[in-house]
Amino acid sequence: MRSRLITAAALTAATSLALTACGSDSSGSSAKSIKVVYWQNLDSTNKLQANYLATMVKDFTAANPGTKVNLVPVTASENDYYTKIQLMMRSPATAPDLVYEDTALINSDIAGGYLKPLDAYTAKWADWSQYADAAKGAVTGASDGKVYGVPDNTDTRGIWYNKQLFQQAGISVPWQPKTWADVLSAARTVKAKLPDVTPLNLYTGTAGGEASSMQGFEMLLYGTPAGDKSLYDASQKKWVVGSKGFKDALEFVHTVYSQGLGPAKEQALGANFGTTVGTELIPEGKLAMDIDGSWMPNNWGPSSAKPWTEWQSTMGTAAMPTQNGQAPGRTSMSGGWAWSVPAKAKNPDLAWKFLSTALGTKTNSAKWNELNATIAVRTDVAADPTYLKSVSTNEFFTELVTDTHYRPGLPAYNQVSTAIQKAMESVTTGQSSVDKAAETFDNDVKSAVGDDKTVEGTS
Repeated sequence: MRSRLITAAALTAATSLALTACGSDSSGSSAKSIKVVYWQNLDSTNKLQANYLATMVKDFTAANPGTKVNLVPVTASENDYYTKIQLMMRSPATAPDLVYEDTALINSDIAGGYLKPLDAYTAKWADWSQYADAAKGAVTGASDGKVYGVPDNTDTRGIWYNKQLFQQAGISVPWQPKTWADVLSAARTVKAKLPDVTPLNLYTGTAGGEASSMQGFEMLLYGTPAGDKSLYDASQKKWVVGSKGFKDALEFVHTVYSQGLGPAKEQALGANFGTTVGTELIPEGKLAMDIDGSWMPNNWGPSSAKPWTEWQSTMGTAAMPTQNGQAPGRTSMSGGWAWSVPAKAKNPDLAWKFLSTALGTKTNSAKWNELNATIAVRTDVAADPTYLKSVSTNEFFTELVTDTHYRPGLPAYNQVSTAIQKAMESVTTGQSSVDKAAETFDNDVKSAVGDDKTVEGTS
């Protein structure tokens, strides 16, 4: 669960929502029927995954007569999706047979007893050897070393910038900032020269969920001198509090929103702001820079709600620089999603068959990575020239993998992530100073994990 508490009344209401999302039929009880649950974000026009899964189901059921695959999209914000699938997985009556999981939440769901180990399946599956070690690590239980999912993508993050707007503002392109100061300088130039354009989007606040934590904050935090030890010190197995780097990252957030370099606060703190950025602000030329992910082109392709063919000539990409330009000079964050089998699934064997023979093959993995503009997790797909050229930015974002970072794969991460979002929101709105917000974060983390599981940061 996320860190917030759910009262008995709220739990009843949320469970009712979960039952509604799962559907009221009993088809899941059939020996040849499975229920597949996935996230449909609040942008109802984005049907990429729905259409892809429908094709996979059609092919699978044709090859396996008598089987039925029930696709169940859960339309919700990202945080609410996490809550709803956990509620579904609590009971055999509502548990899916296959569920789409954010890899950052897998260890939390393992700790909750929601997921089934898949080692007995992967041990006999030849394709498992094609999955990159880092991708396998993202779905491996921190406590027991068992496999709890099959990843279908990863991603990296950088800075998307509008070349035309930069040229109008007098900024030379191609553009590659060397420090945070360079990013802020470009934003101030845009603000001065193009007052009707939002200079920089930096995701923030609790409504944004992991978009705020990863694109908005950890892209900054992991670029401080402490690097991989900026949030969790794996060598000491402790969460980092009281660090200068954390305050410096918060100060960047405060600067963006207090100096009018970012979106209007009420807009930035909206639950569906990511959709607005991708489908409106960028293609309409209203946003100069966006710290965002490799998947952004799926907002603009021919199958999107509003195809934007000019994006390849309009948009440029730059790596996010480290704070002061210190080695390696750039930074990124990687996450990804995976398919897992809930512990209370009615038909895990059929779920695995659908996963391994439909979703997890080289051909279909490549198809999904191309459609969704995500980074391949299979080594054979990642090395395929056709995949690398399928989206013009694939090669750029794939190269960032060498300098990327991953969120701590621990059950407590979701609580720490929520604390990050709260700290960001408080400095975005001006309700707290950077020092006060950082102090509140430290206290929230200590309450979540215990004082003995924290260590004072050194930078």
